[in-house]
Amino acid sequence: MADESLIGKIHELGDLELAALICLVAKEHCIIDTEPDAIDELVDELELVAEKVFGLPHALIDCSEHTTLDDFAQAIFTVDGSPSRSNSPVRTRQDSYFLNASTFHSINRSPVAESFTDNKTIANVIIAKNLDEAPKQVQIQALELMRTKRIYTRTSIQPAPKRFLFIALLAGGEGPRLTKHLNNHMFISHFHDPEDGFPNLEEKFDDGNSTSSVVKRSPGLEYNPLLWPRISATEVEQISQLMDQATVSVEVKSYQQHIISFLRVHRAVAGGISATATQHFDKLAKCLAPLHNLSYATPSLIALAARKIYPHRIHIVKPERERSMQWGSDLNAVATLLEGVGPEDVIEDVLGTSGAETPL
Repeated sequence: MADESLIGKIHELGDLELAALICLVAKEHCIIDTEPDAIDELVDELELVAEKVFGLPHALIDCSEHTTLDDFAQAIFTVDGSPSRSNSPVRTRQDSYFLNASTFHSINRSPVAESFTDNKTIANVIIAKNLDEAPKQVQIQALELMRTKRIYTRTSIQPAPKRFLFIALLAGGEGPRLTKHLNNHMFISHFHDPEDGFPNLEEKFDDGNSTSSVVKRSPGLEYNPLLWPRISATEVEQISQLMDQATVSVEVKSYQQHIISFLRVHRAVAGGISATATQHFDKLAKCLAPLHNLSYATPSLIALAARKIYPHRIHIVKPERERSMQWGSDLNAVATLLEGVGPEDVIEDVLGTSGAETPL
């Protein structure tokens, strides 16, 4: 079990910080969703989470239907040895981070221009804003980067860092929105309600407007969040080891399998309950245990894991393809039944009294 000081720090984390921590511990990647009007503030918040909480350099990719493979490849790099946001050429909120270079195709694995990658490395945290709007080939390139943890240059292979997190930042929707295989590769999804606030962004604003909050240090001892993060690499590795040691009893494992079965046969589900999702379900349940200072997974942790694993995967069936139509159901009645039903509704139905029975 983790020491009390680490557990205390974990309990102080916000929802976005916990989502990032879970992915770093599990060595996986995630989808963060929010309202369209709040997406720019969420970008700023996630950048501060990467920098202040985990001490990791980040890169931002602002995707659109015009984003090219070369744009994507160039934007994921950060200046090696330069933690400053303002000095990074990939800082792209108002100034363009796209550089004109020859287009390459992922299928041929053509290299990125070497002149751009000199003295640069792939950022530890990549925030892909509106990734669902990017062309299919760009999303495929993102999937290749996550799966292989490398990208090709003209003279070398640029590896991703050991601590590597890719965040697909989406807005205004539910269910699958990325390409099939990329969507299935994403570990968890989380919706951040703007009403929950942006604590790191608000703290930065307050610090910038309050002279009393300025901490004076001796020369050479200035605070650097990349050197003194709130959650260190050692602590992330400690939680990762505890995750590997976490156990799941036969009864709890059976409950997990029943949830999967109920999801697959639910009349509103057309697909998305894949084998990869099941593997992620297993991993997340064990990952949540040490975060709650437990050495084993409980039924409540299994239910919590289901709520994070499946919302971005579940496809809601079209009324005309709902299985009871094979036996003569009325199309209008089925359409009325399915109206307004989303992935979260399906999950709550399965976790409720009409779904899998919770072990005592």
